[in-house]
Order: sequence, then structure tokens, then C-alpha cells
Amino acid sequence: MSDSTPQDVRPQDEVVRICQELIRIDSTNYGDGSGPGEREAADYVVGLLREVGLEPEVVESDPGRTSVVVRLEGEDRERPGLCIHGHLDVVPANAADWQVDPFSGELRDGCVWGRGAVDMKDMDAMILAVVRDLARRGAKPPRDLVVAFFADEEAGGVKGSHHVVDTRPDLFEGVSEAVSEVGGYSVTVPAKDGGDTRAYLVQTAEKGILWLRLVATGRAGHGSVPNPENAVVRLAEAIARIAAHKWPREYVASVRELLDGLSAITGTAWSDEDLDELLEHLGGAQGFVRGTLQDTANFTMTEAGYKHNVIPQSASASLDCRFLPGHDDDLLETVRQLAGQHVEVQVVHRDIALDSPFEGPLVDAMKAALLAEDPGAEILPYCLSGGTDNKALSTLGITGYGFAPLQLPADLDFAPMFHGIDERVPVSALEFGTRVLQRFVATC
Repeated sequence: MSDSTPQDVRPQDEVVRICQELIRIDSTNYGDGSGPGEREAADYVVGLLREVGLEPEVVESDPGRTSVVVRLEGEDRERPGLCIHGHLDVVPANAADWQVDPFSGELRDGCVWGRGAVDMKDMDAMILAVVRDLARRGAKPPRDLVVAFFADEEAGGVKGSHHVVDTRPDLFEGVSEAVSEVGGYSVTVPAKDGGDTRAYLVQTAEKGILWLRLVATGRAGHGSVPNPENAVVRLAEAIARIAAHKWPREYVASVRELLDGLSAITGTAWSDEDLDELLEHLGGAQGFVRGTLQDTANFTMTEAGYKHNVIPQSASASLDCRFLPGHDDDLLETVRQLAGQHVEVQVVHRDIALDSPFEGPLVDAMKAALLAEDPGAEILPYCLSGGTDNKALSTLGITGYGFAPLQLPADLDFAPMFHGIDERVPVSALEFGTRVLQRFVATC
């Protein structure tokens, strides 16, 4: 396929179109294998890469569960390589809740709207725009650049990054570091000397994942007869105990560094017992930070019964637990104790926590790229309460960061749009992020 794009096009000139076209491809991941899969989105990515003379590898775990990987040769092949990666799947969207069709990629109010505009087809588009520019110009990055677009991130990456890492580790040979989503975006906070300051949050750590299913058992019976062995009641009591449990706080290094940095900018003091005033400065982003102050356990689904007048013999609930580094065994044991003797706790999915240093040449390159486009900004580390495909890459010894740079309007409540309704990203933020990413890739 030949590239019909004018040779003098800049990455920021095509990033919006690519983002819109990716959003229009429904790659919903329901977590049970019933969705459309990522094949159509992967084919689109392959087409854009082939158009500029690149020849990516396609890896499928199951039919339609498709990941794409391409390597660009660097100037210094003796240096360890860098991986820049995104995921092609998105969480479900209920169109009735949205102002626009969630798969329209509509331009409205200066934003691209749709499922994936924030998580993470915006970053996918920025990566593609920058890589296409490199290939068109015949330019080499400073070191080998491995670019990956994974399937299945929204269900833990079993059919995506974990499968690729397990079956094709050769694709990442020589790679030592990686960057991906949920980091590098700005929050506007009040400065202690007056006015406002933009602070960019670079993700240096992420909590581990422990998805559990609680299955309560009891005695089936007629709904009109008292039953002290009611499985639904046993499950409800377990849910209430776990929901009421107060998980102890622990401030990992990246969290303390964020809080100290935010305090220095705003002049707002904080202590281990009192940090609400400080976190309020982060607006919607404070939810991500609050989720990293301790382990968490949130119920997300329940299932029980089949008829109004029948007491079922079993009932189940899904529990999404996220743990700080080193806390996984303790969290699991705590949940089992709280669940009680009549409730079995099953592990559905388990993945590690990550913690990377906020220092070194790669971090310096991120900072320099951001400050070149936004002089005077502050750059702070933070721990992500969720998880990314960096978990899978870490099993190959690859150190991962979150760096999807976006300069956001102060009044845009951005962070709650991850998995939320009316997901959208400003056009100006996409163009800004593409310029930053282009600088970063040129100096990494």
C-alpha cells in the first residue's frame, strides 16, 4: 500500500483523524469473549503502518483477539530498546447514557468524543502519528523502538499483552523500558504565590490486581419457609463485612513524592492523618490518588437465584481488589477471613504491582519533552490505582511508565472519564501530546 498523505504533513496534522477513525471501530471488551474483538482495529493499525513502509507482526491469541507489534531500528543498536505501547480494546458503553453515539468519533466543542477517546485510542493515535512521521522521513530514533498495540487490556491482558509476552518474547528482545497510558496529563492547581500552575502527572507505579469471585452456599428451599442457611443472606453478610472493612493506609514512595510536590506548589500542608485539603486541589484526578493510599476492594457484580419464590443454594459476587506492592497475600487472606466459613473465595485474575524510580535518562527525556512545549510547568510522579500492560512487559525485565502527554483545560474533569460516560479528549490536547511524544521519541 502506498502512502497518499502529503510528505510535508506533521504528526499533529493527522492525529485527530486517526483518533476519530479508531473510535469508530467498535472494539468493546466485555471480559467474557463475547465482544467483537480487536481484529478490525488491528487491521486498521496494520494498514497505517504498511502505508509508510513498515511491516508489523500480527499476533492472535484467539480468533479476533489481535495484537500488533513493529520494531523501528535505532541509531545506536547497542543501547537497550524502548517500547511504546497502547491497547486497542475499550470497555462497554451504553449509548442511551451518552450525549453522542459512543462510537461516532464526533467533533464537538473542540473535543473528539467517543469510547476510547481517553482510554486509550487517543494515545494510540498519537503513537501512530509519530511513528508514521518517522517512517516517512526515514528518520531513526536514538535507539530501537518497539511499538505495540495490544488486545484485551481491559480484561487483564490475558488474551493480549500476556499472550504476546509469553509466546513471542523475541519481539521485545533487548528492550529495557516502556511507556504507555494513564500518565503525563496535566492538572491545574493553585500556586502558593497566586495564580495557577499546570502539573503533569507521570505514572511511576501501579497497584496490583486481584479479581475475586465470592461464592456462598446454603440450602435451597421454598421462599415461604424460614431458612437460616440462605445463600443470598450469607453472601450479603459477607459483602457487608468486606465493604465495611477499613483498609490501613500506607504511603508508598511515589505517593509521598506526589503529595510533597503538590504541597510545595500549593503551599497546602498535609499529614498522614489529614490530606483532604491537599487532594482537593487535584479535582477529578484525586480519585486515582485516593485509590493508592491503601489497598481497596470494590464489589462490581452479583448473581443469585432463578425464581421469586425459590431460595437458591448458591449466590456469587465479583470483587475487584487492588493492592499496593507486596500486599497481595495479606489482602487475599483478609478477604477470606471477612467472607466467612460459608463463602468460598475464588481467584479469577491476579497480576503484580509495579514501582519504578522517578529518575534516570528516560524520566529526564519525558520531563524535557513536556517542558519544551509547556515551559514553567511542574512534573510530578504518581501511583496509578488501576493497571496497565506494563505488568506483562515487566515479566521480561522491562521497566514501565505511564506517559500519554495531554495539556488539559483547567475546567475539564478528565480523570473521571476513564470508563465513564461522554468520554472525550480536546483536539488541542491531542495535538500537544503528539508534539511532546515526537520530541520524546527523538531524544529517548
